[in-house]
Amino acid sequence: MATVHEWTGLEARALRHALRMSVRGFAEHLGVAVNTVSKWEKHLAGTKPNTDSQAILDTCLARADVAAHLRFETYLSETRQGSAAAMRRVTIPRPRAWEYEEWADDLDRAVVSLSRQKFHFADDLLRRWTARFQPADLDDRGLYLLARSTTLLGDLRRDQGEILGPLSASRSYAGARSVFAQLEIPRRVAQLDLSLAVVAEMVGELDTAAHRYEELAVDDRLARRDRARARLWVGTALSKDGNHDYAARVMQGAIREFEDLSEPDDWSVAHQKLALARRGAGDLDSALRLIDVARSTGVVDSPMQRVRLDTAYGHILLSDPVTLDDGFHVLDKAQKLAAEFRLSHQLRSIEDIRKTSQGAAGPL
Repeated sequence: MATVHEWTGLEARALRHALRMSVRGFAEHLGVAVNTVSKWEKHLAGTKPNTDSQAILDTCLARADVAAHLRFETYLSETRQGSAAAMRRVTIPRPRAWEYEEWADDLDRAVVSLSRQKFHFADDLLRRWTARFQPADLDDRGLYLLARSTTLLGDLRRDQGEILGPLSASRSYAGARSVFAQLEIPRRVAQLDLSLAVVAEMVGELDTAAHRYEELAVDDRLARRDRARARLWVGTALSKDGNHDYAARVMQGAIREFEDLSEPDDWSVAHQKLALARRGAGDLDSALRLIDVARSTGVVDSPMQRVRLDTAYGHILLSDPVTLDDGFHVLDKAQKLAAEFRLSHQLRSIEDIRKTSQGAAGPL
């Protein structure tokens, strides 16, 4: 195991990198001020921690695991070569101010690309930054941008139907949530909790999803709009679980919230989901009226929303033998658009609706 006879800022920095911690996280881990760690890293071999800090660093290194010791020795062997100037040149580069600005601009572009389901372009924009820097080499601003990027990667994977696994929406959301928790930004943490509940609903964990939605619908960490969305999604989980009447009442409460908030897109989406709940309850007249409202009032006309609207509309039409052919025609249109934009989750939903409807109708 590695030992240090006398600590300087150089060895302290190597230990932080070996432990894969940010400056703030390392300071908290040691129980010293952030400014103290920053001073060590600024002056490197030109400064020596005081006696108490020497002992703290000794203890920290002694408690590190074997892998961390190996990384520590590797960092030191690299940075001790040559002069002090050379040592500074081999340190891992940190983002500069202009890079942060460019990163933030790319995040804005990625949001627009995702809204239009331009997944490949959005993925390139986000990976350009997530692959460039390690969390341990970012300050708080960089960590915030990294967490936002990881959240958007989760949204991308969710929209493409990549829900579970090592390269999935759930993994991205969990990683982003961890960083926002480290940065102590409770609103972002709660938003990630909401996204993880959506993933639970998508994989069929309806009781779990409904319970989390109910908690988040009254969570003060969230803005009023997000709480209204959570309430709406309580209804979707209940409806998928067959509790259509109660789901409809919950959704109507969310619709009133969106109306008060002047959120036309959410208001339209809520009518779409309420239409499906009324279909499930057997009230096809109300379902058709509500889906017509949703189709005529939505402001955002993205491929994803068009697929969702047509899928819901087709599902309702398939519930009546008189409009069965119309329903399959609408689903055909939704399926083609979903395939064009690689909306895997929507394609699976459409196929499930087809199978269920064909089974109920008998051989066609």
